[in-house]
Amino acid sequence: KKPEVSGVMAKADIKPKSIHDAKKWSADVENLYRFQQAGYRDEVEYKQVKQVDTVERWPETGFVKKLQRRDNTFNYFDKQRECKDKEVHKVKVYVY
Repeated sequence: KKPEVSGVMAKADIKPKSIHDAKKWSADVENLYRFQQAGYRDEVEYKQVKQVDTVERWPETGFVKKLQRRDNTFNYFDKQRECKDKEVHKVKVYVY
């Protein structure tokens, strides 16, 4: 019986096919904003780099709660929206 490759390892080299700027706020854009504040493209890259299967989220909103940065410090986020309208256009949306 062959050892199974863990989910994290299986998607080790996923690269985005294209990228565009977010146009309007949504819950997805909010979470991308949080990953990008912590120094990652998105959840895919975060899980690859940190070798984790899940990301801590607020149960009420589904927004990312806590992320470990590349320097191993942590970013903590509020339950409420943090990405202001004037910041939305800076959020990069990656397409796989």
